[in-house]
Amino acid sequence: MSVLAGIKVVELGQVLAGPFAGAILADLGAEVWKVEKPEGGDDARQMGPAFRHGDALNFHEFNRGKRSVALDLKAPEGLDALFRLLSDADILLHNLRPGVADALGFGAAVVTARFPRLIYCEMGAFGHLGPLRLRPGYEPLFQAFCGLSSITGEPDGPPVRMGASVVDQGTGMWTVIGALAALEQRRRTGAGCVVNTSLFETALMWAGQKISAYVNTGKQPERHASGHPNFVPYQAFATADGPLLVCCGNDRLFAKFCAVTGAPDWPADPRFATNRARLANKDALLPEIAALLAPWPRAVLAEKLVAAGVPCAPVNTIPEILAEPQTAAMEMLQPVPGEDFSLVAMPLSFDGERPRIRHGAPRLGQDSAPRLNQHGMTSEVIESAREAG
Repeated sequence: MSVLAGIKVVELGQVLAGPFAGAILADLGAEVWKVEKPEGGDDARQMGPAFRHGDALNFHEFNRGKRSVALDLKAPEGLDALFRLLSDADILLHNLRPGVADALGFGAAVVTARFPRLIYCEMGAFGHLGPLRLRPGYEPLFQAFCGLSSITGEPDGPPVRMGASVVDQGTGMWTVIGALAALEQRRRTGAGCVVNTSLFETALMWAGQKISAYVNTGKQPERHASGHPNFVPYQAFATADGPLLVCCGNDRLFAKFCAVTGAPDWPADPRFATNRARLANKDALLPEIAALLAPWPRAVLAEKLVAAGVPCAPVNTIPEILAEPQTAAMEMLQPVPGEDFSLVAMPLSFDGERPRIRHGAPRLGQDSAPRLNQHGMTSEVIESAREAG
């Protein structure tokens, strides 16, 4: 499944957000050229112990399916080589430190003037406007700065960073969405455009519900651990052998929950009869639910609740979710062709078919000499790229 076959992407990506956008496009069938610095390449190659071919596992995760070209963009020959790569490209994306692309001579204004059909995706830290536009930033900084950490964790505990890199990867996703929309606009108008995304904007979007609630009601959001501010019970409870998340999103589900767990009188109790009543009396109800569920074997309770139509799920560890038959059925874990390991695939399908990982991450500069020669590079640039690779 190569829905983007024929689309050429040039990626100047570092570490995560930019490379993740490139990986999405590569998995969808685009030809992705990753431009790296000759000395060491993408910093992610060294971010963690060597996994395969001297590169860290994270590098393989976010750079599968790409080609690698090593160019010194501080040299005129390297910049000329980049422009030759861009001469027939559809998309350029980068997440370089703010101001670097302009300083090196391939900022948005210069590149789009030279290549008016190109879609130029610039992924920033704090965004392309405002007093912080030139400040760099990283995942945990934005989870903290934009309020995400403040709404994550136990009610009486400290703010907590989410375990996944939702800001970096989210920015990569928004960049791909913007690039695909711009491709459609170019199909109609013949003109490319500049797509701006940033970690700051992504983090604010993920905090959007809480921000909107505060702006419109004046109420500060609270931390609810695994719970929910508007439903009770709607959280994880300990069972005899592990936590189980229960989601009673309406009074009918609560009544079913009570019937299964042995509390048939609760739905008639004025304190617990409606969701709003349960919200007002959750300090009385939740300890009783916890005591009621504690002796149950988790699998037995989950099976009975599911049979009754009550949404629930075990709080799985990573090994446990990998052992779930649903994970295997959805084929989300794919072997990497030509390698001896597997990676998580893209979470979408076309006509029931999930895009396959085409090949592993490239060695630094492995495509420099033969590929660049097709683009009319000088022999000096080819030799420099060969030495870097």
